[in-house]
Amino acid sequence: MSHKEPSENLTTGNIHLIGHIDVPEERSEAVQVALSNHIALTHAEEGCLSFDVVPCPQVPHRFLVSEVFVDQQAFDAHQKRTKKSSWAKVTEGIPRDYSIRVQD
Repeated sequence: MSHKEPSENLTTGNIHLIGHIDVPEERSEAVQVALSNHIALTHAEEGCLSFDVVPCPQVPHRFLVSEVFVDQQAFDAHQKRTKKSSWAKVTEGIPRDYSIRVQD
């Protein structure tokens, strides 16, 4: 994986997103089917350091999300790609609870 230097006026440091997505039971199967492709595409993105989406052991139909991107530019590119993906269509309207922080 190659890394580009961040552009001027962008946040420097790794971008960490953590949180969860609560999938309604009736949509769980479709989300799980789409998830493996979403993970593979994200891992292939330039600047993706880690990307994990795993079932929550305590809450049914909740998936724990942890993402790390090399910089704001890589994170923004991921967000842009994801908004146009089949993952966005499958998960449209599903509640998410995320926090994002920068680590230098």
